[in-house]
Amino acid sequence: MERAEQRSPAGRADRELPWTSLPPALTPLLVPHLPAVSEELLAGVRLDVPVYARPMEGVFGDSIRRGVEVALTRFLQLPGTQQPALMGDARRVYEGLGRGEVREGRPMDALFAAYRSGARTTLRSFSRVAMDAGFEASVLIALAESVFAYIEELSAASAEGYAQEQSERAGERDRRLDALADLLVRGHAAEDTVRAAAAAAGWPVPERVVVVVLAADRRVGLRSRLGDRALLASRPGDVLAVVPEPATPSGRRDLGRTLTGRGAVIGPARPWHAAADSLRLAVRARDLLQPRDPGGEAPLWVAEHLAELVLGGEPSVVEDLAARRLAPLAELRPAQRERLGATLLSWLAHHGQRAAMAEELGVHEQTVGYRVNQLREVFGEDLRDPQVRFELELVLRAGHR
Repeated sequence: MERAEQRSPAGRADRELPWTSLPPALTPLLVPHLPAVSEELLAGVRLDVPVYARPMEGVFGDSIRRGVEVALTRFLQLPGTQQPALMGDARRVYEGLGRGEVREGRPMDALFAAYRSGARTTLRSFSRVAMDAGFEASVLIALAESVFAYIEELSAASAEGYAQEQSERAGERDRRLDALADLLVRGHAAEDTVRAAAAAAGWPVPERVVVVVLAADRRVGLRSRLGDRALLASRPGDVLAVVPEPATPSGRRDLGRTLTGRGAVIGPARPWHAAADSLRLAVRARDLLQPRDPGGEAPLWVAEHLAELVLGGEPSVVEDLAARRLAPLAELRPAQRERLGATLLSWLAHHGQRAAMAEELGVHEQTVGYRVNQLREVFGEDLRDPQVRFELELVLRAGHR
């Protein structure tokens, strides 16, 4: 009669597991050989897999011996049954071996190699006993299929444990990194507290950092784009990233490219214990200079807009200064006032160099000369006063005309 379809722990659907065709009489014949097979298996693993070529002592030795014992004992419970390879505690043993590889800092290759070595030893030893007992070739073939199918299931269980451990560790580290970011941007934690939190999260504390401010909906994929050195924190409406100060021009360009299209504002570099100040200035710059369109704009670097921040500190004072210094333009037509204001700012910025002014303003040098003469007529001797020129440049850069 056809057997019901079953699903193995590895997710494979099988109509008949290979050990179903093994005669149950094999089990009592093989059980007495388990101690010798175990020692032979362990010796083979140490020889075949260099990372396991060490004394079977302590936690390492206990876990390996436990794994071998459970594997062989469980395997001998399977002949003549449709039971899955691993269940309950037995499966957890092999998930635990996979987790142990993560803790040891190794990839799964070594454990898989150990399983393959163990399979060869087990098959060789069990086949010898079966042949001595007079079993036919068909039984030896089924035994080989069963051993290697069984090893597949052990490998799948360990791979699952490995993946779970990695995921849990990543999640825990992310939580610690987020908590550390929160400590830094709040700015009131003691140095010992911050350094202890950084050590627990595995985050090397840089000398200087920048704090990046983005809208909360721009967080998706941010951690992977910025890398392990970035810390993320959240506050209502925003996501914050604490990033080591780029040490080179190329590092600065890389950070800029990473944040392009996210409407990011990058605060000025500060010592790590003053990260809160970088955040404060980033927020101030965003509020003062208006958010950029996140569709494709490069990030706004606050360090390039310090003058605007200074001017924005007391806007009413700047307005008073503008009203005073730009009064000579007040009687002109709006279009003329705009042209002369732009010309005056260019004249101040380029120290009167007409070629540079013409290029910036997009006009002929003769036009520049004509406008400068108009400015001299309007402002008179004030343009000779360094203090007046300084104040004029301040108010013009603040956007007043």
